[in-house]
Amino acid sequence: MRFGQVTVVQVNGDGPEDVLVDGEGRVYTGVADGRIIRTSDDGRRIEVVADTGGRPLGIEFYGDDLLVCDARAGLLLVNPADGAVRVLATEALGKPFVFCNNAAVAADGTIFFTDSTERFGIDKWRDDLIESETGGRLIRRTPDGEMTLVTDGLQFANGVALPPDESFVAVAETGACRVRKVSLPDGAVTDLVPDLPAFPDNISTGSDGLIWITQTSPKVPALDLVRKLPAPLRLAVRRLPLWLQPAPGREVGVLAVDADGTVVHELRGEIDGFHMLTGVRERDGKLYCGSLEDRTIAITTVPS
Repeated sequence: MRFGQVTVVQVNGDGPEDVLVDGEGRVYTGVADGRIIRTSDDGRRIEVVADTGGRPLGIEFYGDDLLVCDARAGLLLVNPADGAVRVLATEALGKPFVFCNNAAVAADGTIFFTDSTERFGIDKWRDDLIESETGGRLIRRTPDGEMTLVTDGLQFANGVALPPDESFVAVAETGACRVRKVSLPDGAVTDLVPDLPAFPDNISTGSDGLIWITQTSPKVPALDLVRKLPAPLRLAVRRLPLWLQPAPGREVGVLAVDADGTVVHELRGEIDGFHMLTGVRERDGKLYCGSLEDRTIAITTVPS
């Protein structure tokens, strides 16, 4: 189904990559200069909540605080009342984070989060996709601070979500165009959605209990060709100006699946003034979408 009416809301920063919505309909997001901002859903009021000094990406509620995955500063807790930023972790299992990206929070305060790659940071995310690296990992942090590996070997580990019953954790593999399902507590890994037509980014569990998956861009045939080249030629492509490298398309989308991976809702199309849809949040029948590169948030309704 194509997107219906979409409201595009301007924000005062580049790349509101993920979105989080509170009970008053206010949208929290992080932008490229390190600020966490809070905006009304019409964009008329924008407040600075905090400044991480890094590049905030995934954002979740954690009690009265905000849990922030910052690609440069690590796993953070932000107090939205006074702007205080506390670092929870910058490494896990003997490895520093290279690209802390997205998270989901269980009812008991356990955090499941991704470190997207062991080789390329956020400024080189295109390089990771070209090289088809499998250095992404999904990590568990218990409320007492213990870190354990949930699974690794992921191609650009990205969005994370838990179903309402917390029987598994879903994790998006951007490089493989799929969403994996890791059963809890046994850790068995299967596919939730095995072959997406587009690159997934952040995912989230909606108020409807469905898992919502972003579709950042349709698959790029030129990227598939580049991935098959010998290593020296792949490196040559990575060194090209961005406008000569394989590029994302303008079409974006979202889909919602149930715990079995059955698609319940799907929306796609081009949105004027908005592309690179990387964050999605469903709340009470409305969809809020973030972008890695624009200065806008897109808001629409769930199809009936």
